[in-house]
Amino acid sequence: MPVRLASGAVTQFAVLDALLAGVYSQGSPVADVRAAGDTGVGCCEGLGGEVVIVDGELYECTADAPPRLMTDDEVLPFVDVCRLGDPVAEPVTGLDLPGLDAAVQERLVSRNLFHVMRIDGVFAHVLTRVTRRQRPPFRPLADVAAEQLETTTRECAGSLVGFWMPRIYQGITVAGLHLHFLSDDRMVGGHVLDVRLRQGRLRLSAFADLFLRLPRDGEFLTTELTHDDDHRIVAVENRGGHTASAEE
Repeated sequence: MPVRLASGAVTQFAVLDALLAGVYSQGSPVADVRAAGDTGVGCCEGLGGEVVIVDGELYECTADAPPRLMTDDEVLPFVDVCRLGDPVAEPVTGLDLPGLDAAVQERLVSRNLFHVMRIDGVFAHVLTRVTRRQRPPFRPLADVAAEQLETTTRECAGSLVGFWMPRIYQGITVAGLHLHFLSDDRMVGGHVLDVRLRQGRLRLSAFADLFLRLPRDGEFLTTELTHDDDHRIVAVENRGGHTASAEE
């Protein structure tokens, strides 16, 4: 499948290393995020859940209720968003998470470019996580993720949305494949830890531009961020620490 080099840019609000340092008390308005694109992933204020952006709508996925539409005045401490456009959709079947990762990497225009992907389909198994909203003093993301709530959903129609980012941007963003899920019935969603696709249609677009919008609040401006070992991000984005679990 030829992958299109799309016009426009991936817009990112804030940087991942800020979350790792516990700097997430403020954020960008949903209205600004919506203006920047129709497809993306992010996290909620105070790390109180995960955000999935599909078809221009932002859904908040929390531990205590089904996903809900967000309003323009709510804020998000970290988001990646772009306009998916109209790339050619390719049928894909029988992929687990490593298989999906490999399928995306096989189709990259370049490992130095930014790619957005979306799969709409039927899933035999999706393991998602959300984190619980934090209160001051805010803890580092790794500590919060160690208490994440995991949900296993079986035989479900829905959408996988996410980005593949070049390794050199680790810490600015999440390098490699970063996926969120939203079910068609809007009953479950979150950051994807594991997945098994029965059948679906993959759309993938590449971008040569990343537009970075940094926070301007006092906490961000006075906290010097440094990027340490990558293992912190790998642990948070995969499956780190002791977790509670829920079955649907």
